[in-house]
Amino acid sequence: MRWTKKDTQLLLQIMEKTYPSAECALEFQSLFQLLIAVTLSAQTTDKQVNVVTRELFARYPDASSMARATEEEISGIIKRLGLYKTKAKNILQIARILEQEYEGQVPQDRESLVKLPGVGRKTANVVLSVGCGIPAIAVDTHVFRVANRIGVVDEPDVLKTEKALMKRLPEETWIMMHHALIWHGRLVCKARNPLCGQCPLRGLCF
Repeated sequence: MRWTKKDTQLLLQIMEKTYPSAECALEFQSLFQLLIAVTLSAQTTDKQVNVVTRELFARYPDASSMARATEEEISGIIKRLGLYKTKAKNILQIARILEQEYEGQVPQDRESLVKLPGVGRKTANVVLSVGCGIPAIAVDTHVFRVANRIGVVDEPDVLKTEKALMKRLPEETWIMMHHALIWHGRLVCKARNPLCGQCPLRGLCF
């Protein structure tokens, strides 16, 4: 079977109805804090990130204050996260680069964001969409799994999945669908033992 425009319309309707308040699960108060939180979220859960960022942002709420910290100080706060030493080094470098080159502000374009240490395309897309309201689709493990499993795209890797989704979905729905697909992957379309009997998309899933 081939995915049709009618399928896309139905998918959007179901996801909007099922996840009307889906949003980023990371806690942040500024674009800088969002960038740091997303950078820390690699290979760990948003819940774990939120635990450490509460203390981290209380001590270093912006680029200026974090830029004056040491790797050891940051590592001590985030040590419960995986790869914490590398992450501590990266976020400290990010803060210092922002302070030195961008007057402490986070750039709002993908090209500049992905030049920052530890910031890949997915992280940049989250910052742009969640923090700036700029349409983008950040493909994490949930988005990749769900989009390919249900058949809306059929791609072998993250980048091709992102580009295929951008072609398949109307631009004005990218931000909503990014969040909805994540929540669907967490709650229903799980990697192991997906809850197919409870899935609102079971009529669409290939």
